[in-house]
Amino acid sequence: MAVPLMQAVRVGSYVVKQHLKGRKKYPLVLMLEPLLRCNLACSGCGKIDYPADILNQRLSVQECLDADAECGAPVVAVAGGEPLLHKDMPKIIQGLIARKRYVYLCTNGLLLEKKIDDYKPSPFFSWDIHLDGDQLMHDASVCQEGVYDRAIAAIKLAKSKGFRVSINCTLFDNAEPKRVAEFFDTVMEMGVDGIMTAPGYAYERAPDQEHFLNRQKTKQLFRDIFRLGKGHKWRFTQSPLFLNFLAGNEQYHCTPWGKPLKTVFGWQRPCYLLGEGYASSFEELMNDTQWDLYGTGNYEKCADCMVHSGYESTAVKDAIQRPWHIAKVALTGPQVDGPMAPEIDLSRQRPAEYGYTQQVEGLLAKIQSTSPSKRSTTIRRIKTVKTTEQVKEAS
Repeated sequence: MAVPLMQAVRVGSYVVKQHLKGRKKYPLVLMLEPLLRCNLACSGCGKIDYPADILNQRLSVQECLDADAECGAPVVAVAGGEPLLHKDMPKIIQGLIARKRYVYLCTNGLLLEKKIDDYKPSPFFSWDIHLDGDQLMHDASVCQEGVYDRAIAAIKLAKSKGFRVSINCTLFDNAEPKRVAEFFDTVMEMGVDGIMTAPGYAYERAPDQEHFLNRQKTKQLFRDIFRLGKGHKWRFTQSPLFLNFLAGNEQYHCTPWGKPLKTVFGWQRPCYLLGEGYASSFEELMNDTQWDLYGTGNYEKCADCMVHSGYESTAVKDAIQRPWHIAKVALTGPQVDGPMAPEIDLSRQRPAEYGYTQQVEGLLAKIQSTSPSKRSTTIRRIKTVKTTEQVKEAS
């Protein structure tokens, strides 16, 4: 079982309790980004294209714990950027574990050997290593040779010290089902506790815009992968219904509030993937966000999204409403043949809007107002960003 039984019971109890209370919107996982700086520059990532003054910002230990208290989700995924660059990360993790949160620390593994002794195995803690396939696939994805080998070494080291370890595998349109299946076999043989997988989200500022999957290609890719995996006993950290959704068998709509993100900008609207503005508190995020403006069928930037940060929560809610359905899918695996569920109509979606420049300028102004002696060196870069967005809008 990829998710420990006690974790599954506690999270399940939490979800049932929300339903019994009649809450229609509630968080399932707190996505926490204490910093945006990273030691890699992946071509499919749109989260690190910020001026240095912003990349140098950090959420404090107290700010992270306050975010947890505001949100109250049973699971916390600590991401970035690269979280291990944060000098107070051990204190943040310790504080979350002390509250009995189930914590996944997401890392590319490059610093794990150096930092691992700052952490202790716990039933509430798991390393989540970024690994987008075999050596050729992963090193191409992160745009640097040798990263795969170091990530594998990090996994083996963490397992040898008694930690739970999962991997986070993002797939793009150049993924080959047979190679992905063989890769899943490899990490299972290595003793990895679970696999989290999803298609890459088309970040508007990612350097590589050519290899993101559309929804039809996503469904066919995962059907082909799951067909090859029949009988291989792959362990996924995700709901069977989310996997069934990836294979084109569920017509789900996004649940963006299920995995709210707290970052150095604030509480990100509407979701982990899409920064359309920021709220100053979790309550403001939940109550004042115009949720109906977002999601596949509602907004152009969401058209091809099938990522877990939006759809995993939908799958969990479906499991509560249709327990017999999840039982069947869990037993038989995702359906890999036959007609797919109808696709969501995109004809009424509103066009994309671009607010990156305003968000950057706003945070830079805030940084400079609290540190008057600190002068930004990013004016030329901001002007370049404006030009880029003007081109997008014109096209």
